[in-house]
Amino acid sequence: MTKLVILGAGNVATHLFQAFFEAENCVVVQVYNRSESPLEAFSEKTSTTTSLKNLEEADMYLICTKDDAVEYLAQEISNKNKLVAHTSGSLPLLDVSKKNGVFYPLQTFSKEVPVNFSEIPICLEASDRNSLNLLRNLAENISRKTYPISTEQRKALHLAAVFACNFTNHLYAVAEEICAENKVSFEILHALISETARKATVTSPEKIQTGPAVRNDVKTIKRHLEQLENPNFKEIYTLLTESIQKKHGTKL
Repeated sequence: MTKLVILGAGNVATHLFQAFFEAENCVVVQVYNRSESPLEAFSEKTSTTTSLKNLEEADMYLICTKDDAVEYLAQEISNKNKLVAHTSGSLPLLDVSKKNGVFYPLQTFSKEVPVNFSEIPICLEASDRNSLNLLRNLAENISRKTYPISTEQRKALHLAAVFACNFTNHLYAVAEEICAENKVSFEILHALISETARKATVTSPEKIQTGPAVRNDVKTIKRHLEQLENPNFKEIYTLLTESIQKKHGTKL
């Protein structure tokens, strides 16, 4: 039975705690957070603390906080002489403890939205073989998709994920605002969003590009730009149109 302490109480920590709580062969013996209030969600299921001096003994300390707090926390608990791992996609493998690791679940997390952890890829990296095996065994308790990946590969994946998820979601928000301004339900776009995402996972996104930019439909592009009153949206539309056309060998 692998004993874990989770440091953090945000989106990633919340979902990982739930996944480990329901899994076999591992147990979260404690959750740490610097402030008390977020720990209320965990207190009925495990021990909680706001003091790094009061951390329970465990096989692994998993840091699930914002990137700027990871190294500080890792240094503070390095005297535990156990595996210290973080869940960041962009930070390197740390060198602050005898055993260091990365346990990066590549997914977007919101506390209020359930996820199926068995389908979430978990990218692993460790300072030594035994630590990697511990990470792999832990990951396989909650996911069917585990990948040993280097720091450079993980950083590239994180960058790609920003384009595939964060930027794309912002464009959904722009589309939602355009719909709202014109009293049209955003729900009408749901089928289009789902089908676009589905096609992008079964073939190359480059091969399924559609729309006025790739067709070099100058008249439609011009009409769209005239419709957009928000200068920021107009700039985004122009930039993405030019990027699509450069990618596909067409231009305005």
